[in-house]
Amino acid sequence: MASIISSATSSSSSHEKGNYTLPLIILTTLFFMWGFITCMNDILIPYLQGIFKLTPAQAGLIQSAFFGAYFFVSLIYFLISINLGDPLARIGYKNGIIVGLITAAIGCCLFYPAAEMKVYGIFLVALFVLAGGITILQMAANPYVSLLGNPDTSSSRLTLTQAFNSFGTTIAPIIGAKLIFESVGGKEHMTADAVKTPYLFLAGTLVVLAVIIGLSKLPKFTGEKIEKGLEVLKFSHLTLGVIGIFMYVGGEVAIGSYLVRYFEELRGFNEITAAQFVAYYWGGAMAGRFIGAISLTNRKQSQKLALMALITVIAVFAVYMITGSVVNALIVLGLIVFNCVAFLLGKSVPAKTLAVFAILVVGLLFTTVFASGEVAMWSVLAIGLFNSIMFPTIFTLAIRDLGKYTSQGSSLLVMAIVGGAVLTPLTGVIVEAIGSYQKAFLFPIICYLFIFYYGVKGYEVKRRA
Repeated sequence: MASIISSATSSSSSHEKGNYTLPLIILTTLFFMWGFITCMNDILIPYLQGIFKLTPAQAGLIQSAFFGAYFFVSLIYFLISINLGDPLARIGYKNGIIVGLITAAIGCCLFYPAAEMKVYGIFLVALFVLAGGITILQMAANPYVSLLGNPDTSSSRLTLTQAFNSFGTTIAPIIGAKLIFESVGGKEHMTADAVKTPYLFLAGTLVVLAVIIGLSKLPKFTGEKIEKGLEVLKFSHLTLGVIGIFMYVGGEVAIGSYLVRYFEELRGFNEITAAQFVAYYWGGAMAGRFIGAISLTNRKQSQKLALMALITVIAVFAVYMITGSVVNALIVLGLIVFNCVAFLLGKSVPAKTLAVFAILVVGLLFTTVFASGEVAMWSVLAIGLFNSIMFPTIFTLAIRDLGKYTSQGSSLLVMAIVGGAVLTPLTGVIVEAIGSYQKAFLFPIICYLFIFYYGVKGYEVKRRA
């Protein structure tokens, strides 16, 4: 939508062109919230699996309901846009964000009747509605962040906001395990009622955010022309980017969703202990995104290295303070240093960095499948670090130079998040077929090989005649 945006206006002088600090802070809060909510699914899967005695494939339907909403809501949006014009161009990003927050809050509220009636299907409906709201937020917030500033640093900006999204995904397994598993005294005492309070609290928080957004004076990006038709599909870097997002979200979610059970199989951990280690997976994505937000800017190399070192020290110190384990802190230090080296290999070029990270994830997946013990465990956890910049990088590369088709392209990219709905239960089917969570992690390698291709060649801006 970049070229149809005629102005970024606001009645407040703080929102003059080039001064977007406050809007970015507000949007960052949204990224945190939907990250937290999304990663609560990693706790819901073993939780509902225990209550309803679900198979791995049946439990994977939790992610199907959640990420399936991304597909259907985005598809409806896209069909409306090509026939009637772009809805976001009509109502503006601010109103779109408010609609998304209220819809997500309704989904959270539906967890209460689901728990009361103790029906798995109603839980899935609640997740679908909740994710429908987050889908609208994604379609509005991701391109909005890209537009708030210099186009050349859009990958860095989106990576920074995604870092706070990862902060939400990092603390969600820890808080979720305490609220859902520990609150009932362990899995042997689990009941459906344990989800009532957490999700009602989330609903209230989302409503408060909607009110804050409504009262805030955000820049108004509006389009003079409402585009229709399927011209957007002629951009090959977009269509390949859609596949890239599908593969990335599918791979990331398929791995994260089964980590609790994988660690039970690999190390004999219980749900609470396993959930604490899952936090390293999502925490790695957070640390990697903060480092990536620095690496992908136009700062001097000396400044980049200093800030990257600072983030590394903070992350390692946090691990030590939270866990009290010097060994874990040193392992995290080694992994983050490895991650920083990978960023240097990418030379601050988004596409090249994407390719480097994708091929490293392939190596980590092979390691976690064929190694054992702590080597296998830390190899899969390290994937979070290298997943870090993939979504924002693919997203910004895919919408580059789309001009008046940017919002339509954004809806297609958000639609591709359905990869989490498709590949997670498919991974569960593979687990059932081969009887091993560990060996099933060979499957996501296909996803990351495609991402590697996109970073090497597929990202190039091309429009078919």
